[in-house]
Amino acid sequence: MNNSNLGTDSSQKSQASNNTSFQLSERFRGYFPVVIDVETAGFNADTDAILEIAAITLKLGEDGTFSLDQTFHEHVQPFEGANIEKAAIEFNGIDPFCALRGALPEEEVFKALCKHIRKAQKAAECQRSVIVAHNAHFDQSFVNAALERHGIKRSPFHPFVSFDTTSLAALSLGQTVLVKACEAAEIDFQQSQAHSALYDTHKTAELFCHILNKYHTLGGWPLSST
Repeated sequence: MNNSNLGTDSSQKSQASNNTSFQLSERFRGYFPVVIDVETAGFNADTDAILEIAAITLKLGEDGTFSLDQTFHEHVQPFEGANIEKAAIEFNGIDPFCALRGALPEEEVFKALCKHIRKAQKAAECQRSVIVAHNAHFDQSFVNAALERHGIKRSPFHPFVSFDTTSLAALSLGQTVLVKACEAAEIDFQQSQAHSALYDTHKTAELFCHILNKYHTLGGWPLSST
């Protein structure tokens, strides 16, 4: 997947101070933002299967603007006894038992995800990771349920803090639906590819970067001491 430096044209870059050093570890009080999307077989995090998960980390450039960095993506086998709502899989178009998905056991996926994020978090010198998602409570509840289900203690994620791009988009763009927010931000969005965890995570990450970068170019961060 190609990563792009979002919302940073030459006029925006010229506004960044050449004497300012920007550190990701300082931007969110030590939190390391991780954009996540899950595709599921229902709405109940305790009973319904996770079918796909994607996570994208971000990097902060020398000019103070954010861009996409590393991508984690896996298809997930329903955990033993998981509920699968017919309406949910008809909506997202996922066949949970299709061998061609290359799905891995849920425990294996989430252990690998945590290892991947801990490594990136450490490299950024951050203290804890925080989930960024569109309607973040939904994705966070499924991640938390999976971690608890498999007794994964070394989770990098804060258990309840999250950054919700729904609220941020409502504030900055006047939109709450992901596709509408992307359109308002002039981010290309192909509706035919929606409801893929990888695609939706990528677009959510682009949207989050756009909002952060726009705020930065308007002089909102770093906050002035005067």
